[in-house]
Amino acid sequence: MAGMNEHEASGAHPTLHVATYNIHKGFSQFNRRMMVHELRERLRQLAPDIVFLQEVQGLHLGHAESHGDWPEESQHEFLADQVWENTADGRNVIYDHGHHGNAILSRFPILMTHNQDVTQLRFERRGMLHCVIAASHWTRHVHCVCVHLSLFGRSRRKQMEALAERLEDWVPPDAPLIIAGDFNDWRNRADKLLIDRLGLTEVFGGATNAFGPPPRSFPSALPLLRLDRIYVRGFSVERAEVHFGLPWSRISDHAALSAHLVANQGSA
Repeated sequence: MAGMNEHEASGAHPTLHVATYNIHKGFSQFNRRMMVHELRERLRQLAPDIVFLQEVQGLHLGHAESHGDWPEESQHEFLADQVWENTADGRNVIYDHGHHGNAILSRFPILMTHNQDVTQLRFERRGMLHCVIAASHWTRHVHCVCVHLSLFGRSRRKQMEALAERLEDWVPPDAPLIIAGDFNDWRNRADKLLIDRLGLTEVFGGATNAFGPPPRSFPSALPLLRLDRIYVRGFSVERAEVHFGLPWSRISDHAALSAHLVANQGSA
């Protein structure tokens, strides 16, 4: 049937393809080149259903003046155009000449959006973008949270505590849930809270890290640090990938992560 993927056509549980990417405001490492057009093509080739983006430039008057091919619309709208019909924008940093933050792009309707300020340090604005998404082939709504956490351990711990409290208050414990983004968590302190307290699975390591720690994702040319993550609840992981090296390393200083998820019984 039209619109069905192979799992649905065969009667298996429905699937979801998700990706997370810190896009470095549309510039390559060290801000050498504006890469937002190449970024859009690469995301379209990857073709996830839901995209979690960090460091998304909503507006920058200086870049618009100095780059003739700078998009007229915000980056998340430019990236989503005609592919991801639904978008959510979480503005975390606002300044005189523009703003940037997190964004979620979705092929499915976004029913609710909430951007929560979790800033701990005045010079480091941070937020978490929570959306409720109605996948057309599922009866249950999927809760999606895009995060970009602090560079500092104490601030990250407070932000993860705020994340856990938000989800415990607003998300049913059996609801499908995806948390993705740049955790800046090279010491892997997030696993204990997210896995033990919220019942999530890290897509590369599994609920008990039976398959190893989260992946290395920074820098994108040859990743050394484990900064970026995808955590899920209510899904089995069919496969997960780290997209690093060329051509990805020309686009951002972070690697992109993607995962193909299969809904557990009762989650779809």
